[in-house]
Amino acid sequence: MAKQHWMVKQEPTAYSWAQFVKDKGTVWTGVRNFQARNNLRAMKAGDLVLFYHSVVGKEVVGVAKVARTAHPDPTADEPGWDCVDLAPVRAFAAPVTLDTIKATPALKNISLLKQSRLSVMPLTAAEFETIVALGKGE
Repeated sequence: MAKQHWMVKQEPTAYSWAQFVKDKGTVWTGVRNFQARNNLRAMKAGDLVLFYHSVVGKEVVGVAKVARTAHPDPTADEPGWDCVDLAPVRAFAAPVTLDTIKATPALKNISLLKQSRLSVMPLTAAEFETIVALGKGE
C-alpha cells in the first residue's frame, strides 16, 4: 500500500520540534475537530508527516512518521476522539516558512493555505516532496 503524507500543526510554545525530538516521539492528542480527527484515523503506520510550528514561527521544521495508528485519545473527556503516535525522522536544514509556501507555485493548493485552522491535514506526494526539498535548502 502506498504511503500517505500529512502535516500536523503545533504551537512551539506548547510542544516544539526540539521537545518532540528529545522525547523521541509523542502521542498526538488533543485534536477536537472532526475533519482533523478523521485525518488522524486515516493515517497508517509508516506514513510521513511534516511538523509545522504554528502561531510562533509559522514554518515546517521537520519530518516525522506515524508509529502507531489511531487509538482512543486518553485526554478526551468524551468517547470518539482519537490520537496517533508520532516519531521524529529528521529536522530540516532550513525551516520552510509560511511565506515560502505561499510563494511556491507547486504549493498553491495545499490545505495549509485553504484551511489554515485545520491542525491535521493530508498532503499530496508532490506537495510533501516540494516542502522536503525546500527544507534541504534546495
